Amino acid sequence: MGRFEIRWHGRGGMGAVTAAELTAMAAVKTGYYAVAFPEFGAERRGAPVKAYTRIDDEPIYEKTPIEEPDAVVVLDSSMVGQEAVLHGLKSGGWYIANTARDPEEVRKIIGRDDVKVATVNATKLAMEVFKAPIVNTAMIGALVAATGIVPLEKVEEAVRDRFPERYVDPNIKLLRQAYESVRKVV
Repeated sequence: MGRFEIRWHGRGGMGAVTAAELTAMAAVKTGYYAVAFPEFGAERRGAPVKAYTRIDDEPIYEKTPIEEPDAVVVLDSSMVGQEAVLHGLKSGGWYIANTARDPEEVRKIIGRDDVKVATVNATKLAMEVFKAPIVNTAMIGALVAATGIVPLEKVEEAVRDRFPERYVDPNIKLLRQAYESVRKVV
């Protein structure tokens, strides 16, 4: 596989850090090496948050911010198209966004014909399942559906390991719904 780097963009309370960690856990369960770590300023609900996931066949030693990601995952629909979110995304990489918009429309908004785009209305799905806009597991479902970086079953195992029992089934339901409803253009 080689190295695959993911940069997550969201706001405090949306679950970007947890999404990065769950993806790394799923990668390790798949047989890869993986690390996840956050980057944020003031720790408060609603403040911008970045998190990172590195996955590789070889041990990973660096924990520096990812400047040229293979995938950018946008948890907050208000961030779609922001230059800071697009910064450094590799040509041929994935732009995966929480939005009701069609992937072709998002591609026009970001102005990048050289990247693949996947969209899912994670907020709508999360509101149906949790009655709150906690979109982390939905966005992992979109990431996995788009990239195939780890099997969905390994993410489900990570969810079972990470969350208390009462949160497992709703998170797996949200994960699967997003996985099945992701729309993409390559």
